[in-house]
Amino acid sequence: MSMSVEHWVERFGGPDGPERYRRYTLGTVVFLALTEAALWAFWIATSEAGTLELALVAAVGTVHVAVQGLLSRAALLHYLGAGPRPVWMVGLYAAVTVAMAALGCALLAAGRIHEGKLASYLVWLLMYYAGPPMLALPRRAGAALVAAVPVVALGAAAASGLSGETLALAIGASVLLVPFMATALRVSGWSVRLIEELARARATQARLAVAEERLRFGRDLHDVLGRNLAVVALKSEFAVELARRGREEAVAQMEEVQRIAQESQREIRAVVRGYRTADLHAELAGARSVLEAAGIDCRIENGPAARLPERTQTALGWVVREGTTNVLRHAQGASRCEVSVRATVAGSVALLMENDGSDADPGPGTGSGLPGLRERLAEVDGTLATERRPDGIFRLTARIPWEAGE
Repeated sequence: MSMSVEHWVERFGGPDGPERYRRYTLGTVVFLALTEAALWAFWIATSEAGTLELALVAAVGTVHVAVQGLLSRAALLHYLGAGPRPVWMVGLYAAVTVAMAALGCALLAAGRIHEGKLASYLVWLLMYYAGPPMLALPRRAGAALVAAVPVVALGAAAASGLSGETLALAIGASVLLVPFMATALRVSGWSVRLIEELARARATQARLAVAEERLRFGRDLHDVLGRNLAVVALKSEFAVELARRGREEAVAQMEEVQRIAQESQREIRAVVRGYRTADLHAELAGARSVLEAAGIDCRIENGPAARLPERTQTALGWVVREGTTNVLRHAQGASRCEVSVRATVAGSVALLMENDGSDADPGPGTGSGLPGLRERLAEVDGTLATERRPDGIFRLTARIPWEAGE
């Protein structure tokens, strides 16, 4: 099955998915540093060098791993616009890498290790070195630095006695792995930035949908009521004047006012019916805006909302609208509200709305609108359930049959 970037955003949890994806990428950076540490531990365990030499490799390798992890994290945050460019850390990292390469070359020149061990030593070192500078620096400067250190290290290795097939193997592996690792880490940063930009674009789209719907509703009401109210005012004034003069035409004028009022009622109902078919994304964005304006922290996971049928979106839009109204009117002391749209394994889509207010289901006769919601959901074979959990969280759950492949 193909997986688009939008599906990845959905899979990582809707609007908070980019933040989670960023955390996962930062975690991957730490994991890469740990794999480098594991490789150095393996190299030390299988090396024939003396205790002092291996202790030096372990010490410098530990510093290299630590600086790599710190630099990778700082570079990723800078790439995403969340931190300064870690220039001094790049310089330190390059210096530690050169020092470690020099240590390996010195061990070969002194006869403490054989050529094969130095080849693997340099390939691993240069492979892990390549990523962080490429992410931390501009593209050209990063590429120049990433290329310069391997050239210096391999040149020093050749001068210290590495030659023949072993040297060719080290050069070939470095030519393949160094650009690969440099590109991989930069692409990781680019993917995080792309996910975040897509999430911002979707949020902007939802806000624009809300604004457009409000403008449409206001424009339609103005068009319907503006002209009719002006006619009603004029005819009412005319009827008053006729009545004062005792003219029978006043009755005809008032009948005309009555007819225009009834026509206006019908036109307003038509406008409101059109307004009630608002897109689910617009309802979710409107709920966030209204609740946050009331000082209630609102988190939304829109899941498969964009792929739902129109009737299902309309029904769930009503749930969001009525649930938001109940939180504002009846949830005493609410400080947070979470709304999530999820596809369930039972072949349905569920909309869950949770808040920590004291009462968001005041019961019939109090204007909660939940009985009406149940009737609306029943039209699409859906159900509505409410629950007060032991931890004080009130949950509103709407379920409508839906298969993900529809």
